[in-house]
Amino acid sequence: MPDNNATGGKLPNTIRTLDNFKSKMTGGGARPNLFECQIVFPNDIIQKDLTKEQGEDVGILTRFLVKAASLPGSNINVIDIPFRGRNLKIAGDRTFDPWTITIINDTNFKIRNSFEKWMNYMNKHEDNSGELNPVNYQTDMKVYQLAKAGVDAQDMKSDKSVPILKQYKFYGTFPTAISPIDLSYDSADTIEEFTVDLQVQWWDSLDTTGKSILGTNEETTTD
Repeated sequence: MPDNNATGGKLPNTIRTLDNFKSKMTGGGARPNLFECQIVFPNDIIQKDLTKEQGEDVGILTRFLVKAASLPGSNINVIDIPFRGRNLKIAGDRTFDPWTITIINDTNFKIRNSFEKWMNYMNKHEDNSGELNPVNYQTDMKVYQLAKAGVDAQDMKSDKSVPILKQYKFYGTFPTAISPIDLSYDSADTIEEFTVDLQVQWWDSLDTTGKSILGTNEETTTD
C-alpha cells in the first residue's frame, strides 16, 4: 500500500521529527518490568496439602516473587500444498507454547514446595499413579501488564491504584518442569531463583477492563 505522505519516492522529513515522535508516545511506552502474575494452584492441592490460608498466602507470594514471565506469542502452523513447482500456503492449526515463569526463592520454599506437590499430585514419585481428571489438576492463570500510577499535577500525589494496560488469561495450565537450583560456594551476593514451565491449553487476550478483545470469552472482573 502506498504511503499517502510520500512524494516522488521520498518520505517528507517535516513530520519525522523528534517532537512528532514524542507526541506519539503519549503513555511513555509499556515497560517490561511493570507486570504481575496471578498463579492459581488446584483446589485439591490446597485442600489436601495446604490450608485455605496457606493456599491464599502462596497465591499472594507469587504476585511478588514471580520476577520474570512473558506475554504470549501467537502461532499458526502452515500447510504447504505443492502445485506445479510452487507451494500454496494454507493456514493450519494453532499451537500454544508453554508459559515459563521465573521465581525468586524465599527461605521458606513455599512456592517451590507448592509446585513440587502439584506435580506429585499429577504423577507420584514413588509409583506411576496420580490424578487422572484434568479438571482437578489444571487451573487458569493471568498475567497483567501494568503502567505507572498517575500523578496529580496539583499536589503531586500518586493514584492509589496501578493502571492495567493489558491482560492475558491462560486456560488449563499445569506444570511440567521445575528447574534445578544450582548450589556453589562461588555464588556470592545472589538469591536463588528457579523456573517453572506451565503447559497451556489456550489463552485469551483481554483489555484493561478484563474483557476479551477476541470475543472468545467474556471477562468483566479484575482479580
